[in-house]
Parts: sequence; C-alpha cells; structure tokens
Amino acid sequence: MRLLPLLVVLIAGAEPPAGYHLVKTVPVGGDGGWDYVTVDEAGRRVYLSHGTRVEVLDADTYEHKGTIPDTPGVHGVAVAPEMGRGFVSVGRSASVTIFDLKTLKKIGEVKTGRNPDAVLYDPATKRVFAFNGGGKSTTVIDAAEGKEVATLELGGQPEFAAADGKGHVFVNLEDKNELLKLDAEKPAVLERWPLAPGKTPTGLSMDAKNHRLFVGCRGGKLLVVVNAENGKVVATQPIGAGVDATAYDPQTGLVFASNGDGTVNVVRQEGADKYEAVGTLKTRPRSKTMGLDPKTHRLFIPAAEFKAGTGTRPQMVAGSFVVLVYEK
Repeated sequence: MRLLPLLVVLIAGAEPPAGYHLVKTVPVGGDGGWDYVTVDEAGRRVYLSHGTRVEVLDADTYEHKGTIPDTPGVHGVAVAPEMGRGFVSVGRSASVTIFDLKTLKKIGEVKTGRNPDAVLYDPATKRVFAFNGGGKSTTVIDAAEGKEVATLELGGQPEFAAADGKGHVFVNLEDKNELLKLDAEKPAVLERWPLAPGKTPTGLSMDAKNHRLFVGCRGGKLLVVVNAENGKVVATQPIGAGVDATAYDPQTGLVFASNGDGTVNVVRQEGADKYEAVGTLKTRPRSKTMGLDPKTHRLFIPAAEFKAGTGTRPQMVAGSFVVLVYEK
C-alpha cells in the first residue's frame, strides 16, 4: 500500500520526452483544414497551409506576418532563400504559386499535374519539385525562371519528399509502399526501394550527413530508417497511428514522427543504424503534421477543436485553428 503514493509521485514528476514540453499555443483562427508546415530557418518564418491560403508566422515571436491568399486546396510550401522566393502547391487548381518571400505577393504561377501535394526545393539543381498525388508524377520547375522543365512519371502516388543537397531527391509512393531515388538534374528515377515491413509511407525526412532517410509508415505504425545509398532498411521503431510527418534535428540527433492519434514519437539516433525510443509527446487528435526549426529546435504543430459525433471527418469548430509550439 505504501508503494502506490510513491509510484504516483514518480509518474507525475517524470521528465517529458527529451525535455520537450508545450510552451505556447498560438491562435491563428479561420476555417478550413491544414496540411504541411514549413519552417524557413534563415528567414525566420513559419508557413502553415490552411484551406485556401497560407498563414505566415514569425518563427521567434509567433506574430502573424501575413497571408498568401487564393491557394485553394493548398498542401505545402517550399522556399528558395537565395532567390527570395517561395513556392506553394495548390491542389485544386493543379498549379504552383510563386511568391516573394519579403512581401508574400504572388509573382508567378506554373501549371502542374493533378493535385500537387508535397513541394520541394533542391538547392543543388536550383529546381522545385511539385509531387502530383492525382497525376502520379512530379512537375520539375526552374526556380529562377519560374518555368516547367519537365514532368516525370513516378508510377504511383507520391507523398513527402527530401533532398540530399547533392542532386538526389527522394519521395515516398504511398500506394506502392516504395521509396524512390531521383536524379534531380536529368530528371529520372534511379531506384525503387521496398519499405517492408513498413506500409503506406507518408512522412519523410533525412540525415544528409549519414545518408539516412526517416520514413513514417501508417501501415504497421512504424518509423522506417533507410540507407539512402543502397535502399536497405537498417532500423525500425514503433510509432503512433496515422503518421503524416517526420523530422530530423541534426544537432540533437532526434527524430520526430507526428501522428493523427494526437502524439509525437521522439527517437534518438545513437548511430547511423542504431535508434532508441525516447518517449511520446501528447498533442491533440488529428495533429498529424509538424515543422521543425533547426535553429531553436522548436516543433510547430497545427491543431484545432472538432465537433463531436460528426463521422470519420469531424467538422472543425470555426475559429479554433491554433499552432502548438514545443521546445526543450
């Protein structure tokens, strides 16, 4: 009987995973769902896709800096800091909107395949890759010219993507349980790698120094670690349900997987092929995406309140959209 109070005290005083804890809930408001979060480390901005627009926050003060409007079905944002421009994948209009990083004004548009989802800037080739979920392809764009270079068929539905900075781009095929390695210059598909035991891959991030890719797989609820040089699965870690994003912090060696069940799994990299679970952060249900700021190590996680009893896709409470900020 004396052990129970002691156990309660120990649990209550337990440290949060890797020291992370909620430090701020930033109200954003407005209606509509959300998708990717992009943190511009150099420009100190956080870009939040939000229904028909992109909300822009200051990464340090959390002040609302502006909105990129008229992006219905927006999925993601990529930034090219050296060019002073950003790129928004606009799903419903099958296009990429190009905007000025300082003014947030639209300066161009490029047509893409059906429903562009993830969008990625590759600094090695100065190209933008819009991954078309409906078109099962990627539209390759010259970032400086703002013009299409090529359309590359992928043979499956692309999800998240990552670049190694040396001319290779990697992308998950959600419906094929595969990870593709692309030559960004040609462009061409170089490799197709199976992700077993992982299935339904969504989130993807990369440790460029050690050539490791971190794939969040909904099927099997696994974080799958892949050698980016040969495609071999070198490690797996269990994660929560409904993963949609992963992130890697090169300074701390921590890997994060954000899940729709309202959790973020935190995994520590002990070596290129060795990983240890640190713990699980509690967020909110349906908060399956996130952005990591490598400078401050903060996590930015969108969230909202939902009406009870509204089916598999519950209705969001109007004006309840917020960003949860976690830090060490």
